[in-house]
Amino acid sequence: MPKHQLRKFIPSPEKLKNNRLLGLLGSQIYQANLWHLSRKSVCRGFFNGLFWAFIPMPFQMFASALLAIPLKANIPLSFALVWITNPITMPFVFYFNYKVGSLILGYHDTKGFKLSLEWIWDKMEHIWLPLYLGSVVSGLVAGIIGYTLITILWRFHVIKRWQERKKRA
Repeated sequence: MPKHQLRKFIPSPEKLKNNRLLGLLGSQIYQANLWHLSRKSVCRGFFNGLFWAFIPMPFQMFASALLAIPLKANIPLSFALVWITNPITMPFVFYFNYKVGSLILGYHDTKGFKLSLEWIWDKMEHIWLPLYLGSVVSGLVAGIIGYTLITILWRFHVIKRWQERKKRA
């Protein structure tokens, strides 16, 4: 999606300053570069949002906004990408994370796994380590892939635009 079309969805600074929930994050949340669509902020926003999407915790969007400040990542993209894990995709993503963590830790006994809230609460003391280790690893890998892909796509877009300008000149 071109940059000028994305701008329609980004709220104005005045609207942001009137939002009390964002005020909890401090005045740094209103820095222009956190809402601007530059190559660096967009790539960092993809990394940040994809990373937090894989972490099983409440308030993922709040965590992505907090990390966006020191990363200088685009906050709207960070927010939007967190929603990759929504109520429909969450069980599949977190089961994948659990399997990745189990593989890393060398746990091979996953026979009794049942995808139900009761089973998860009963077994939480045994599954939390592979789940969170797998989540961090999956989040980092997804974030790095997203960052790299957006960098490459952005570069190709810039090259294409320069070639079009040369042809017109």
